[in-house]
Amino acid sequence: MSGRVLGVIPARLASTRLLEKPLHPILGRPLIEWVWRRVSNMSVLDAAVVATDSDRVAAVCRALEAPVVLTSPDHPSGTDRVAEVARRPEFSDYGCVVNIQGDEPLIDGEAVSEVVALIQEAGWDVGTCAAPVRDSESFHDPSVVKVARACDGRALYFSRAPIPARRDGPPSDDDFSGACFLRHVGLYAYTREALERWVELTPSPLEKIEQLEQLRALEAGIRIGVAVVERANPGVDTPGDVARVERQLSAAGAHTQE
Repeated sequence: MSGRVLGVIPARLASTRLLEKPLHPILGRPLIEWVWRRVSNMSVLDAAVVATDSDRVAAVCRALEAPVVLTSPDHPSGTDRVAEVARRPEFSDYGCVVNIQGDEPLIDGEAVSEVVALIQEAGWDVGTCAAPVRDSESFHDPSVVKVARACDGRALYFSRAPIPARRDGPPSDDDFSGACFLRHVGLYAYTREALERWVELTPSPLEKIEQLEQLRALEAGIRIGVAVVERANPGVDTPGDVARVERQLSAAGAHTQE
């Protein structure tokens, strides 16, 4: 397997909760611009490209001199969009492909390095990461995906339900600071072979129940390694998320567009 790493940022224009999300202004700049600027500075990636179904998103990327590929508008998931890009001849010599969600302007370069290491050093088919849940509200929130992992880091199950379930009562604060109560961070690295196999699979029974695509891979026997990182930086899905991310970017020294 080639040691070269390709980062792909899927950026679909349609969104059910935030209108035209990749173009939504964050401190005066399109969301996709914030994500691109963050990703383009990551040394772990040998190349990065935006994958979109929108000419308007592509135009923003070109203005930034960000590589961009127009992909099919019919993809059911970001994974399928990433796979289309990875199949292109100009990217055929990248052995590791990283799916970096286009709605995470605070994506952590350390987390990206961790998932790449799961592929290149630990030998997993797919690498992803998780962070401590931290509190009971998040633990019981079905929009926060939880993951249970084995001692070797292998993903056992992903769920919207509060897992693992403590038989003798609710988890304690000590539990939430440990490595058993984890929230999934939606970042993936794949070997080229695992990515292609994943998108060739049909939706699985557990995937349909939980509405979690990664269960399709688990049910098919694709080995997913999970790295534990310190925190899960928020993505942007709602107007409330926009305000929260703007506060965090401002606190970190980012500025509004002049």
